[in-house]
Amino acid sequence: MEKNIENILIKMPQDLEKTFRALPDAIINNAEEFRFRIGQPISIISLNEEYHISYAVDYEMLNNLINRLLNYSYYAYETELANGYITIEGGHRVGVCGKVVLDKGNIRLIKDISSLNIRCSREVIGASEECIKNIVKADGSIHNTLIVSPPKCGKTTLLRDLIRNLSNKGYKVGVCDERSEIAGSYKGNTCYDLGPRTDILDGCPKEQGIIMLIRAMSPHIIATDEIGKRADIYAIEAAMCAGINLITTIHGNSYEDILNSQIGDLVKRGIFSCIIFLSNVPKTGSIREVLYAKQHNGDNSNNVM
Repeated sequence: MEKNIENILIKMPQDLEKTFRALPDAIINNAEEFRFRIGQPISIISLNEEYHISYAVDYEMLNNLINRLLNYSYYAYETELANGYITIEGGHRVGVCGKVVLDKGNIRLIKDISSLNIRCSREVIGASEECIKNIVKADGSIHNTLIVSPPKCGKTTLLRDLIRNLSNKGYKVGVCDERSEIAGSYKGNTCYDLGPRTDILDGCPKEQGIIMLIRAMSPHIIATDEIGKRADIYAIEAAMCAGINLITTIHGNSYEDILNSQIGDLVKRGIFSCIIFLSNVPKTGSIREVLYAKQHNGDNSNNVM
């Protein structure tokens, strides 16, 4: 059984854990999602197929499962729940739906859980070998890089391996891991190999964490996941002014999508000199297209913005 799947299975109630462990290794070890919806059978997305477990999910099962995932402490995960997800050991994200509780118009928490989606996080050593040549220039300097794709196309997996690869090549990398997904940190220990020259700021909002890393850790590169809020823009510009390179990801499917996002102005200004678009065809993490800003266009360019 793969270690990352173990982190999920040990959170399951005993009868469910036993059922999952009885599944063929190929299905359980390649699982991408475990979905639980009240009144429906449990479903597992694996090997591009959906498999059903004949358990009918009820409130008692879901309540037992969410308590185990939260280590029996709603309070400790209250902020994450207000965002509709929690992150458990190993960097696995658990999406949550249920009754939303508002406080002065803002989401305070989600209770009366009606469905859960456990998205499996994975380490794929070597995932960045194909694209690192797009990021490291001939003189050893680094492109400010934006990795773009729809969900479930391998953005975080690629970013994780890029961090490891660059760290092994001698670059100091500061990681702002707001959702605890990149490093899979738990009590100061990481579940994944991010290289020997990597410093991780876990659970910190990007707009604050990027500034903290600049001031405290003197990185060559700052890496973070799912950029896109207006509050992130100041931190990105601060990194540029400090001469620090940035590698980050964003949801999207095209150049037009990112131009229309909150960071569209940064893209128009050429702040990101390399943009990598991912696809899940023919496999998750496939590079569909690479764009370079005109001022950084070179012989290795695929396209020019």
